[in-house]
Amino acid sequence: MNDDVRNIVLGVIAAGLSASLGWLARTYLSRRRLRRKQAFFGLPDNSESLLVVNRSAGGPELTVGRHDVFALLELSALIKDCNAAAQIVAHDGARQGFGERTEFCVGGPASNRRMVAHLASLLPGVRMNVDTEPGPDQGAFQIGGERYRLELGRQEYAILARLTAGQRGDVRPVFLFCGQRSIDNQAATRYLARNHERLARKYGGNTFVLLLKVVNSQAYGPDVVELVADVTREAQSPLPTTALEPAPTRTSHRAQP
Repeated sequence: MNDDVRNIVLGVIAAGLSASLGWLARTYLSRRRLRRKQAFFGLPDNSESLLVVNRSAGGPELTVGRHDVFALLELSALIKDCNAAAQIVAHDGARQGFGERTEFCVGGPASNRRMVAHLASLLPGVRMNVDTEPGPDQGAFQIGGERYRLELGRQEYAILARLTAGQRGDVRPVFLFCGQRSIDNQAATRYLARNHERLARKYGGNTFVLLLKVVNSQAYGPDVVELVADVTREAQSPLPTTALEPAPTRTSHRAQP
């Protein structure tokens, strides 16, 4: 074997080894990314999850609004990426506890009884005005001592929460997407889809409650979302008596997750 042939053979071998090592490295990183995603969502391979849907106003039938359907599609894609399955359950048909399966609960307390139960038992520091009478506080969030009013189409709010009960490692989380309007529910799910890696790095498997602001939804839809604040402590503490009195609207500032 002359030098030219030997160099060609060695080059082919080196290229093959390099390609194999690159493939192994990419596979390892991809699997590690998947495991982190599965851990954050509580969705190991072949696990099951619940998509709890609300009901559009105006009738007793289970009619899911257009933006809530889009929210379910966003969540379905996340679940599929984790090699898990989803079961859709009506808000008034999910009569079970939590922790056995990951739950994604979509919709505000005006249309989702399951959300009412979660807020009352897990987030006593959050209250939403569900009065049907028009007024400045209609649809407003009360979180701790602050009030966040709805400015239709201009400035709206949503709560994105990851909640766990107990300290066992096998407890599955509950994700809440509670917006002042259905488009805000979709905005919260889209925010989670875009930022779950950063949220996982920051919070790991711990509980968090984030207040999001949907900016100019009449022009931008659910795409422009800002993080107002991490309100985990306020949301988990019972509302003070003074918080039930009229309060000024909070001026929000953009933050980073």
